[in-house]
Amino acid sequence: MNLATKDIRHNLGRFVLTTVGIGMLLMIVMGMGGIYRGIVEDATLLIDRIGADVWIVQRSTRGPFAEVSRVPPSLVHRALTVPGVHSAREFVYHTIQRERDGKPLRIAVLGLSWPTDKGEWVPLTAGRQLGQAHFEMIADESLGLAVGQQITLGKETYSVVGTTSSMISSGGDGLGFFTVADAQSIQFDVPGEAVRLERAARQARGERSELGAKQPALLDNTAKPGVELPAIARPQLSAVVVALSPGADVQQVANIISGWDDVSVFTKSGQRELLLKGSVEKIRRQIGLFRVLLTVIAGIIMALILYTLTLDKIHSIALLKLIGAPNTVILGLIMQQALILGTIGFGIAYALGRRVFPMFPRRVILTESDLLQLAMIVLAISVGASLLGIWKAMQVSPNEALS
Repeated sequence: MNLATKDIRHNLGRFVLTTVGIGMLLMIVMGMGGIYRGIVEDATLLIDRIGADVWIVQRSTRGPFAEVSRVPPSLVHRALTVPGVHSAREFVYHTIQRERDGKPLRIAVLGLSWPTDKGEWVPLTAGRQLGQAHFEMIADESLGLAVGQQITLGKETYSVVGTTSSMISSGGDGLGFFTVADAQSIQFDVPGEAVRLERAARQARGERSELGAKQPALLDNTAKPGVELPAIARPQLSAVVVALSPGADVQQVANIISGWDDVSVFTKSGQRELLLKGSVEKIRRQIGLFRVLLTVIAGIIMALILYTLTLDKIHSIALLKLIGAPNTVILGLIMQQALILGTIGFGIAYALGRRVFPMFPRRVILTESDLLQLAMIVLAISVGASLLGIWKAMQVSPNEALS
């Protein structure tokens, strides 16, 4: 180690720049793994926290997080009749994009089944849960909305009564929590002119029908809002989430509900697996490929750097051989420099990443297992990269010290 440290001091400037460069490269490798962990965490966040054992969605669909799903509100009461079901809640989920202060604002709207679900399971950083059935919301901090602020969505204005942190959709959009009724109002909002045109078309269809000709008084209903017409169904839900009684068999309940011809059923683990193999799978492969490429590039760069450092020391290595120094001293010199380069580079990557990663638009989650795995990879790269320099050092003849 003495010879290695003395050689580093002799070329301190170049060694520092090289170490910083390796550290930044390792930081990118570290960040790639953290981004993948963040994507998985965001994709499964709601499934893990909402407290549902079974998800009931539209037949032949994969649920609201993968595609559009539409189920009737009456499905909640049907689910409650199944043995083993403790509770069933309405669930509405969709994404909107609006403009606020001249900038685009994307919100993943989640409807809570009021008053059963007021958002007690949402971890708040400020404010409170929903306190009334309409015109209140809980916003993730990434949306830039503080407690007390108001935002207009559709024809209504909503007040932010609480804020939460790290509640992100699989697409990276901040979550906004509303009651189901408000979430549906936002989802199915149409301009006033579209409403007038629909009422005019309704009037025209009634006048052309035989029933309208026989009972003209029915045409008076055409000017009423759609929600007041008995033939118009209530807005549909995205899904129904079911919690089971203690000791109930999840698979048995799922088998009973899956026998209904209008719905598909997924357990909590099944819905999670669908997400990870669906929207997250391609991202995982792409990030994994980048990690492999960057790791190989880091190994090649370290090998070339150590080879170059060995070339600079050819005369010194020849002199050591000439005075009878054993090969283990020369091998130790190169190996120790490689380990110092890798260790300090990993430390720089970790320290710099801790400061830089919070600024990323997507969450970067560093786990101990990933850091340990990367440390082992860096150790292997350091040892492997030193082999090229060692090979060159072994080719040096003691006679070169006299030339």
